[in-house]
Amino acid sequence: MATAYLKSYNQTPRKVRLVADLVKGKSVPAALAALEFLPRRAAEPIAKLIKSAAANAKEKGEDADALTVRSVTVESAGMLKKYMPRAFGRASAIRRRKSQVKVTLA
Repeated sequence: MATAYLKSYNQTPRKVRLVADLVKGKSVPAALAALEFLPRRAAEPIAKLIKSAAANAKEKGEDADALTVRSVTVESAGMLKKYMPRAFGRASAIRRRKSQVKVTLA
């Protein structure tokens, strides 16, 4: 079993979960093939993360191609809060949400 983490990715967890749910339970080559042609911004970082977890497994002496994506956990990693000026001297909040992703291969 091998894991890899992406600590602070600048995209909302909701959007990243759409990509993460697509690869759960697939084998590593099938997951990478599915992500290669997916037109979503989160596809490339998750593919890199799966490759990293496969490299971690290979370092431990396991066969990377025989592994499957056991779980992909996407959580909130905080947010960057900014304010934008609005009419009549008011300000409205802008929340730039971040994601924390954990991939487990087994």
